[in-house]
Amino acid sequence: MMNVSEVREQIEKDLVGERYQEAYAGLVELWRAQPTTATAVYTLARAERLRGRLPLTPCRLAILRSFTVEPLVPLARAMALAGGIDLTVQTGDFNAYAQEILDPGSRLHQFAPDAVLLAVQTRDIAPELWDGFPSLSEERRQAAAERVIAELEGLLARLRESSAAHIIVHGLELPPHAGLGILESRASAGQRESIREINRRLREFAATRRGVHLLDYDEVIAGYGRERWYDERRWLTMRLPMVADAMPRLAEEWVRYLHPIAGRICKALVVDLDNTLWGGVIGEDGMEGIQLDAGYPGAAFQALQRAILDLRDRGVLVAISSKNNAADALAAIERHPGMRLRPEHFAAMRIDWNDKAANLRAIASELNIGVDAIAFLDDNPAERALIRRELPEATVIELPADPMGFAAALRRSPVFERLTISAEDRERGRYYAEQRQRSDLQHSTASLDDYYRSLAQRVAVRPADAQTVPRIAQLTQKTNQFNLTTRRYTEQQIEALAGAPDSRVYSARVEDRFGDHGLVGVAIVRAHDAVWEIDAFLLSCRVIGRTVETALLAFLAAEARAAGAARLAGWFLPTKKNAPAEAFYPSHQFQLARKSDEGTWWTLDLATAEIACPEWIELAPGAPSASSALPDAPRIH
Repeated sequence: MMNVSEVREQIEKDLVGERYQEAYAGLVELWRAQPTTATAVYTLARAERLRGRLPLTPCRLAILRSFTVEPLVPLARAMALAGGIDLTVQTGDFNAYAQEILDPGSRLHQFAPDAVLLAVQTRDIAPELWDGFPSLSEERRQAAAERVIAELEGLLARLRESSAAHIIVHGLELPPHAGLGILESRASAGQRESIREINRRLREFAATRRGVHLLDYDEVIAGYGRERWYDERRWLTMRLPMVADAMPRLAEEWVRYLHPIAGRICKALVVDLDNTLWGGVIGEDGMEGIQLDAGYPGAAFQALQRAILDLRDRGVLVAISSKNNAADALAAIERHPGMRLRPEHFAAMRIDWNDKAANLRAIASELNIGVDAIAFLDDNPAERALIRRELPEATVIELPADPMGFAAALRRSPVFERLTISAEDRERGRYYAEQRQRSDLQHSTASLDDYYRSLAQRVAVRPADAQTVPRIAQLTQKTNQFNLTTRRYTEQQIEALAGAPDSRVYSARVEDRFGDHGLVGVAIVRAHDAVWEIDAFLLSCRVIGRTVETALLAFLAAEARAAGAARLAGWFLPTKKNAPAEAFYPSHQFQLARKSDEGTWWTLDLATAEIACPEWIELAPGAPSASSALPDAPRIH
């Protein structure tokens, strides 16, 4: 049981001693143990002293609403802070969401948010569907639903047109009690069905608009308990419809969307084995003695494995770090009938007696990702504390004492949320299995050039189209190592750049003899008279060090020369993670033109320099088909 006073006392000591990482860890621990308004206020006050001293990701959220949200704001900000997000929130005026969206000079547009949350209640936008529904004729019910759909779709379309922000819109909630009582189940167009139809139409609308996301507000209410959620006294006196205890649940749902928007996500999940993936200790209980079946408690561990498989289907890599005898553990993974996870599901394994901090570093290196892209799952509080202390940049997922809560704890972790899933995400596990074959080949060839030739690489470069925009945006948001500028772009911004006359957006897909890597490269250029400026140039870690970057640059140089440009130029903007890209420009004949505090500016004279595609790569440029053309791009302010 946490002693809150002791934790707060230690936080204060760490702040005085300028041990900012330790103070932050204490604030996160305190918040997760007591996620209340009082804790939020304390956490945010102390976090002001950490601003600029920790690698927090800034995110700007505008909330447009028809009810009081102010008490939820500190809760959301504290939750975001615990996930590494420095959240700034602007709340629109009460029930003035339409004016804020439609007025180009409103506070909303001046704020320039990264995300806009539209939180409108059913009782506010569709009062006739909330109260007095049984007295409505079928025609009036249908007319009310159509009016609400038209109003919301119109506002969302206008907002999408005028802002590059992600848009998160609350679906409409169902009333706690149906006006028709049990007759609701017999009505073809009952009260609840009418509201569900609005939500269905909103979901369809969001699916056709880039960067628009429907938050199932009614599901949040139902998950908490519909009859417990509402507080009519608060609604009448404060225009706050929910009980105090429900507010953290809604704030948590908001923050789940903000993690992928801010890019605070994990690419890999590293899991323990004993008493985590199965009950018991394999070295002591043997394969027959571990708990992993459909009964209690084995079902709890099977549920966790099912949750892990679901994450893998979203593109999350799964690895093992376990203190165990490797032969015993692998035998259980391969042959135990209750295992849902098998060897092919793991991208890396460290089953040994090393400390887990060292193992996580080794796994990060093997997967070619940063330690900050790893989430750690272990039933042992001591192991979790070790990782927090030794690897504070990693995400440690808290688990309850009861294994029945393991799966839920994993599913609620926001670092695995994704706003879109690309074909590359779904195939990521296969890519890493093929990568092991490539590594074996590299070790068996006499020279690096022979290895490159034996891969039979093919690089297809093509302009962005409607199908590739989501993956291109995703790569700009999460690629850190081979990334010359580390500029992050949303899907809406990529769409606008691709449609602008003075810019070009290219994607690169790589294949070799072992399989298809998928879309793994991006180049964005801006044409300024005789100069093509490289705004972004990046490659996924899967193809770093295989000369694909030279092939992509050769394509850009040829395109620029054909368009009449005299020079290619671009910034290298150093970060803590993009050292692998530092030598790219000088190693490809670019000349240093100037330096600044932010980085270095490089130029290439296209009249005298020739960038050749490596002989072992087949460069196959292509053009998008007519069916994949981009829609009209949004205006970006």
